[in-house]
Amino acid sequence: MFDHVGFRVRDLHASRRFYQAVAASLGLQVIDNSDTSFLVIRSTDQRIPFIWIGTEEPKFWTPRHRVSNSPIHVAFSARGKADVDAFHKAALQAGGADNGKPGPRGPEEAHYYGAYVLDPDGNNIEAGFRGPA
Repeated sequence: MFDHVGFRVRDLHASRRFYQAVAASLGLQVIDNSDTSFLVIRSTDQRIPFIWIGTEEPKFWTPRHRVSNSPIHVAFSARGKADVDAFHKAALQAGGADNGKPGPRGPEEAHYYGAYVLDPDGNNIEAGFRGPA
């Protein structure tokens, strides 16, 4: 559905450390994009869709745009419950804050297992697995 998503952060180094840990736990990669941004991708062979994360202000933004003025929510798809658990642990070790320990989420029929953390800018980052109970 999406080609890419992007958002700004205050501290590129802290965010990159956080997202590298999160990406690795989910089998994703972080690559350089510029001196002030990086990308989260599936692999070097599959770069789209991607998440752009940086400190620079895109040319199409207006003066009303603010870093983390309205926290965002990003949910990564995990390959299984073990990846959700690994995501949560890696995120906390990389400076994230717990915002919901791994466990079942939503109605029982959804078969969804997820975890939530806050990134260094306070954005709610999630990893979840949809599959049999």
